[in-house]
Amino acid sequence: MSPRLLLIVFLLGVLAPRAARAQAASYRDAREDAFVDSLLSQMTVEEKLGQLTQYTGRWTVTGPSVPQGGEEDLRAGRIGSFLNITGAAVTRDIQRIAVEESRLGIPLLFGQDVIHGFRTIFPVPLAEAATWNPALVEQAARIAAREAAAAGIHWTFAPMVDVARDARWGRIVEGSGEDPYLGSVMAAARVRGFQGDDLRDPSTILATAKHFVAYGAAEAGRDYNTVDLSERTLREVYLPPFKAAVDAGVQTVMTAFNEIGGEPATASHRLFTDLLRDEWGFDGFVVSDYTAVWELLHHGIAADSADAGRQALMAGVDMSMVDGIYIRTLPPLVASGVLPMSVVDEATRRVLRAKVRLGLFEDPYRYNDPEREAATLLAPEHRAAAREVARQAIVLLKNDGNVLPLSRDLRSLAVIGALAADSVSALGSWAALGRAEETISILAGIRQAVPQTRVLYAPGYPPARGSFDEIVAAMLSEDTRGFDEAVRIAREADAVVLVLGEHREMTGEAASRATLDLPGAQEELARRVLDAAGDKPVVVLLTNGRPLAIPFLAEHAPALLETWYLGTEMGPAVADVLFGEVNPSGKLPVTFPRTAGQEPLYYNHKPTGRPPQAGQKYTSRYLDVPWTPLYPFGFGLSYTTFAYDHLRLSTDRIPRDGTLTVQVDVTNTGDRAGTEVVQLYVRDEVASVTRPVKALRGFERVHLQPGQTRTVTFTLGSEDLALYDLHMQRVVEPGFFTVYVGPSSAEGLQARFEVVE
Repeated sequence: MSPRLLLIVFLLGVLAPRAARAQAASYRDAREDAFVDSLLSQMTVEEKLGQLTQYTGRWTVTGPSVPQGGEEDLRAGRIGSFLNITGAAVTRDIQRIAVEESRLGIPLLFGQDVIHGFRTIFPVPLAEAATWNPALVEQAARIAAREAAAAGIHWTFAPMVDVARDARWGRIVEGSGEDPYLGSVMAAARVRGFQGDDLRDPSTILATAKHFVAYGAAEAGRDYNTVDLSERTLREVYLPPFKAAVDAGVQTVMTAFNEIGGEPATASHRLFTDLLRDEWGFDGFVVSDYTAVWELLHHGIAADSADAGRQALMAGVDMSMVDGIYIRTLPPLVASGVLPMSVVDEATRRVLRAKVRLGLFEDPYRYNDPEREAATLLAPEHRAAAREVARQAIVLLKNDGNVLPLSRDLRSLAVIGALAADSVSALGSWAALGRAEETISILAGIRQAVPQTRVLYAPGYPPARGSFDEIVAAMLSEDTRGFDEAVRIAREADAVVLVLGEHREMTGEAASRATLDLPGAQEELARRVLDAAGDKPVVVLLTNGRPLAIPFLAEHAPALLETWYLGTEMGPAVADVLFGEVNPSGKLPVTFPRTAGQEPLYYNHKPTGRPPQAGQKYTSRYLDVPWTPLYPFGFGLSYTTFAYDHLRLSTDRIPRDGTLTVQVDVTNTGDRAGTEVVQLYVRDEVASVTRPVKALRGFERVHLQPGQTRTVTFTLGSEDLALYDLHMQRVVEPGFFTVYVGPSSAEGLQARFEVVE
């Protein structure tokens, strides 16, 4: 059949996909659903279930290496997507088999965990959230997408938008912290960054909002553990960032490993069909997490793999990741009618629609240009952007006596701590194709910044290398053999930079901790170094992916910087802040506890019937430590100071559907320019259901010169004041509200207004 005749057939609604690729322009303006339905009508059951199957593997010059499947499965149309295969040339070779040698020539999707950068690695997501700069976070995701797309990737399993209130949970590093509002803003920014304005642009990739839902609420902070919470908490705390991602146009959603109230998420029709699709209108597709369909057997709700696959697909989970259950076990269930063909068709339709939206039927090789890949990865402008994000992510926790910034004229500087020289940990968890040899460590960044200064270095505690178990053992070691050298250079140098924290393997997936103290003998090292340094300037840098319990450092270290894992440009960014090139502006996106026993700890808690009171036994407090955090949500200092004044409201009464303008004057009262993150919180004083003591409803970064004053304006609307009432209806109730505006969740000015009938 000639291409011209094929075009005519397509316009009648039954065009074969290979002809569609040959006539790309012909269906660009045609209805998406008509094309997908036409293709669907030609597919066998196995080809449909193949589209719902993703495998993982590495492709070599001699052929594929995957747990299940290979070239014959590709030719038979039994694979719809691959995970963990990258490279423009490699993915092109595999794509060629799918589109040129299979019966229908349906292109593959190539997915990769592009979490905070691809080859140019940006700060970990928790650190990005500390910038409180959604435009910058969007830019970071845009660069990550550009690099990944150049390497043949169509799809990332990010952003992770799980709200995390328990610092013991290792995956807190992958999200935006404890607050649903900040999490929602960052979720939308990352989706926009990954997907751009037009998915047909070959520099964009599909984003995935994960893990749906409440994965961050795992009991005891232990990864993969049970979640049990109310519908109210689900809707008020854990769902808003997902809703923000859906509203931003996210194309895929990933299931969570956990159960909620006895129902594993991966088998929840209520979550993926009733809520996500019917209530929210999500029109993309759902992918399981890694082997999550198979794990329904471990949850104890499926009798065998086929039963697990049936339950997941019926729930609305369109693609099974890695386990191959759909293609291996479901054809007989379709043939017998146990699994309706209509369910298979709808899931297949969603996956095909994503491929259409990416333009893969027009040109399946649009992501496979090796020249573009070489020119894009680790481009100088990408490194510059990574450095800027890293600078803004650093949080100044303490600066007694203005120890910081350090003078560039120091004759000698002692840098202590194995993490200072660890360019692997600088990358953080889920670092995609980031390379340690392309990453600048803290020690290297300091040496570059002050070449005239004699920089002395001692690891202090054992460097962590080798396997996962070997790394963890090294970090937890009480070995003090490196202390003497650390103490010696602390005495010899004019100032000390002490780098403490966790190796990157101690955060992320499957990296939960029962304690939040500095690992191993690090606190004892800090005691000895501080004692040896005497009155010299000592700066402690924390490099970690979760809040740490550091009461000793908070009391005794003169200066304390939270530097997280900042990625490829960690060293230069840290040096920029250390030596005053940059004035730190980061704010904590998560509460820092005094001890792990306080977890879960978060600012927007409920008041309870007996709020904690000092000296009052029968109130909600502890016997052995204060109930308050070490550092509150939203906290962060600067090398300058800011004053808040003249908080005013546009009116003291508004109707339920009205709006209120809040204004405050912020002045830089110090002697250097700086950026303040002005934060707005609201409290519903009396309601039909219990409400948080306060909730973030707005923020703005404000850059001020010394002595400069700026009026910051916020607008509060009905959604900012709404709640779920006793009948779980979203309403705004009449009554009084308190507005708080300040530098953190723990301090600021306040005013009051009333919502009237």
